[in-house]
Amino acid sequence: MTKYMVLIYGDAQEWGAMTSAQRESHEAAHAAFRTKAGSKIVGGEELELSTTATSLRSDEAGRVTTTDGPFLETKEALGGFYLLEAADLDEVIGLASQLPEAHASHSGVEIRPVVDHG
Repeated sequence: MTKYMVLIYGDAQEWGAMTSAQRESHEAAHAAFRTKAGSKIVGGEELELSTTATSLRSDEAGRVTTTDGPFLETKEALGGFYLLEAADLDEVIGLASQLPEAHASHSGVEIRPVVDHG
């Protein structure tokens, strides 16, 4: 079995503008995803808004500097993730396709295999 990181991106303003009914529907879609994926989910969390992020980068002298927020040139920011363990990418695509962010015009889902240093 291989582990896959499913990264959920979206526009925080769009998420924040959801009505309570839209939020409930969104949460229900994630609950359905978690039910369908079951034990394939190794971990996952919703993240605080990107405005709470701290980025670390190296300056010209090689010193680590911190910056408030992520280094973004897009409105879409990382909003959460699931770590899945599955037989192959096709299985993960099938599961992740059920996430509401895969269907919303302001969101997206990225899937990446996790490197096994094993």
